[in-house]
Amino acid sequence: MTRSAYAATVTVSVLLAVGTLGGCGTVAERRDDVRDTAAMFEKALTDEAYDRVCAVLAPPTVDELEQSSGSPCPKAVSEESLKPGGGVRRTDVYGNQARAVLSTDTLFLSHFTSGWKVVAAGCEPRPEEPYQCRIKGG
Repeated sequence: MTRSAYAATVTVSVLLAVGTLGGCGTVAERRDDVRDTAAMFEKALTDEAYDRVCAVLAPPTVDELEQSSGSPCPKAVSEESLKPGGGVRRTDVYGNQARAVLSTDTLFLSHFTSGWKVVAAGCEPRPEEPYQCRIKGG
């Protein structure tokens, strides 16, 4: 490979990497997206619109709910009697993972090709142990 061909390959690779990273959005945009998804989840839960709750859940979480309850996702969510957690107070984004701290709940989210999805809800912190979550993926 000639020096100019190598330089062109490196330039294209760098531009592709920058374009890919730029497509992920800024940290502020990602936090806003997490906040919006958490708010959608909470609104659906408040409205008892369990089909909408399920639409915001991550696929592995839906699978886990359906398998453990033996019911479709909307019925499984309603049986959990999960209370709405209130407004979003803080969001933390770590790559493709995020946490949304609500007034009385904590949600964990992951980024999928279809956007941010809730992987765990009804989560309570425990001293020096992982959160205990009522709804979670497998």
